[in-house]
Amino acid sequence: MRKVRVAVVFGGRSSEHAISCLTAGGIIAAIDPDRYEIVPVGIARDGRWVLASGQRLAIEDGHLPEVDTGGAALALPFDGPGGGLMVVAPGEVPRALGEVDVVLPLLHGPYGEDGTIQGLLELAGVRYTGAGVFASAASMDKAFMKVILRGAGLPVGPYVVVGDRRWRRERKRVVDDVKELGWPVFVKPARAGSSMGISRVDAEPDLEAAVEAAREHDPKVIVEAAVEGREIECGVLEGLDDGPPEASLPAEVHVGDGHDYYDFEAKYLDEGLRLDIPPDLPPAVIEDVRRLSVRAFEAVGCEGLARVDFFYTPEGRVIVNEINTMPGCTPASAFPKMWAATGLDYPALVDRWIRTAMRRPVGLR
Repeated sequence: MRKVRVAVVFGGRSSEHAISCLTAGGIIAAIDPDRYEIVPVGIARDGRWVLASGQRLAIEDGHLPEVDTGGAALALPFDGPGGGLMVVAPGEVPRALGEVDVVLPLLHGPYGEDGTIQGLLELAGVRYTGAGVFASAASMDKAFMKVILRGAGLPVGPYVVVGDRRWRRERKRVVDDVKELGWPVFVKPARAGSSMGISRVDAEPDLEAAVEAAREHDPKVIVEAAVEGREIECGVLEGLDDGPPEASLPAEVHVGDGHDYYDFEAKYLDEGLRLDIPPDLPPAVIEDVRRLSVRAFEAVGCEGLARVDFFYTPEGRVIVNEINTMPGCTPASAFPKMWAATGLDYPALVDRWIRTAMRRPVGLR
């Protein structure tokens, strides 16, 4: 039997381009080459798709990776289901690269993780790992995500949504609403990840600059009341053989010195980051985190995989912060480490993503 052909798609147009490349590097290294044939597909910052064989996908000398556009250009034809990719090199007749059995869309942020590439693959009739169109879009937008989670009865902290028009025309009212949350607050792009564009604001004079910094990534901004508590994360996987979703052992995040919160540098560039797996928490709290993780996964209609982030407060409350449908899987990332501690190593984890995706029907489900 031939190997399963897997297109690993990474890069993308969002500000998380480099993190997507790092995730791809970790996953490509983990895929079993005896079972799977990898087709590396890079999406450049300007949206071009290229065959990305041999590209650097790790941090070297402090430099983050980026998709090199020197490879052959690719296109996804829309002539019905089939899963083929076309090479469209300038001056040449387009030629088929061959059928792809499943796509790993390892894109973070807008123009990928937000349901856009999922919709593209649905139109082309191609199987892919991870959440579908709606779950991807709803989870990417922190405002709608919180509405869904709260509607499902999950504990969510207070927040204010700042849309583009509202910020331009009702700024004083926005500031008044944010003041009702109390200080400090965290100002975030509504549709971004990897802590891009996030600021902690301790007083009103600093709010406007923080909102403008977030708006560099997304015109829609969310302002969250700071929750005093320990940062806990938990991985979730789609169940096997039509079984329920499964949650990993959770992890507690400890940032290194010099970081007030879990910012971009703390996540990816600081060797002082520490993960306690499992956290030093009562067994009942750990089980509560795992239970709520599965509930959040099901509430937004996730498939494949997700990471759910929490705060554990001094009063003993577990509060859902957000759900991430394509969590970072770099060597420093919590998601593969949590599953390794639960008994599923990196190669087995990626193998499970692929197997569950290939069992899933194309189209509505």
